[in-house]
Amino acid sequence: MKQWLIRIVASLAAVLLIAVAVIRLMFGSGDYLEDRTGEPLLPASALEKVVDLDFPPGNVAVSATGRVFFTLHPDGRPPTSVMELVDGEPVPYPNREYQKRALAVPYFQTVLSLRIDRQNRLWTLDHAEFGSGHPRIVAFDLTTDEMVHEYAFPRAVAGAGSMLNDFQVSPDGKTIYIAETSPLVHRPALIVYDVERGESRRLLNEHRSVLPQNYVIKTSEREMIIYGIYNMRIGVDSIALDKAGEWLYYGPVSGDTLFRIKTSDLADQSLAPDELAARVEDYAPKTLSDGLTMDNAGNVYLSDMEHNAVVLLRADRTLQTLVKDERLRWPDGFSFGPDGWLYVTCSSLQHILFKGRSSRREHAPYQIYRFKPGYDGIAGH
Repeated sequence: MKQWLIRIVASLAAVLLIAVAVIRLMFGSGDYLEDRTGEPLLPASALEKVVDLDFPPGNVAVSATGRVFFTLHPDGRPPTSVMELVDGEPVPYPNREYQKRALAVPYFQTVLSLRIDRQNRLWTLDHAEFGSGHPRIVAFDLTTDEMVHEYAFPRAVAGAGSMLNDFQVSPDGKTIYIAETSPLVHRPALIVYDVERGESRRLLNEHRSVLPQNYVIKTSEREMIIYGIYNMRIGVDSIALDKAGEWLYYGPVSGDTLFRIKTSDLADQSLAPDELAARVEDYAPKTLSDGLTMDNAGNVYLSDMEHNAVVLLRADRTLQTLVKDERLRWPDGFSFGPDGWLYVTCSSLQHILFKGRSSRREHAPYQIYRFKPGYDGIAGH
C-alpha cells in the first residue's frame, strides 16, 4: 500500500477513535436511580400467562367483552404489526393485508401503541419509522372490524426523528393525547389530536416534564448504554388519563418524577407556551418506567423495567410494589380488561434493542401476563 494511502487511513482511524472517545465522555454515562421498589403486595403466583409469542409484544388493549389485541414490538422486526388473540392463537388484525406495504392503504408500518376507547373503537398509532414515513392514527369499529377513522400527522407536528409512542383517548372519544418521545433528535413533546376537527397540535415542546434526565437504565442483564458509548436516555413515553378525563399524567422513561396537567389547559389555545408550561404540576416520584395506566380509584400503575416489577402509585402519592418477578422482562404496556384483570406485555427490550436476530430467537418465547390488582379500571386503557 502506498505511504500516502496508509497515512490517510491512519488519520481517519485516529479521528474515529477520538470521536468515539468524545461521545463516550459526553454521552456514555449517567446516574443510577435508587431502587424504589419494595416487598410486593401480591405473590408471583398472581401472574397468569396469557400467551407465549415468538416475537416480543409492544402494547396491549383488551375490550370490555374480553377481546385481546396487541402489537408486536417494531424493534423485534416482526413480520406483522397488530394482532388479536383468537381461541388463544395470535391472528393478524384486521387482516393480513394491513400488515403489508403494497396491499392496503393505509397499511401498518411501525405500530407500537393501541387503545380501545369507550365508543368501542380500536385505535392504532403508527410512528412510521420515526417520522420517515407518514405517521398516522387509525381507528377500527370493533362491532364491524371496519376502519372508521384515519389521520396523517403533518410534518410540523410529527416530522423526521419523531416517535409517536403511546397515547390515551378522552372519555368522549373526541380527543387523543400522544407522547412524542423523539429518541433520535431529543425534541420530545405532547401532541393533542382533535378527532372531530382532524387537527393536531404540538405542545410542551422540550419542556422539562417531557425531557429525559441523565439516568442509565439498568436491568438485571444489561445497562442500556448503546455499544458501550451512548447512554440511551428516553423522553416522555409513559402517559395515562384519569377516569373522568380531567387530568393527564405523564413522564419520561428516563425520569424520576411523574407530572400531570389538566386536559382543559391542553385544550385552551389562548394559552401561550410559557403559560401552559406553568400549568404543569410535579405530581409524585416514580421509578424509571415505560408503560402507565390508571384505575377507577385514581391509582397510577407503572411498569418498572429495571426491577421486573409493576409499581402502584397511590392516590396519596406514595409508591408501593404490586408484583415483582423475573418473568416480567421489561414490563411495557398495560390494559385493563373485564373482571378486574390488568394485562401487561413484556417486551424484553434488553434482549432486543441494538441486538441481532439471534438474540431475539435465543430469548423467545415472549409473554403477555395478567393479574388482578384489586381495583377495577376502564377496559382498553
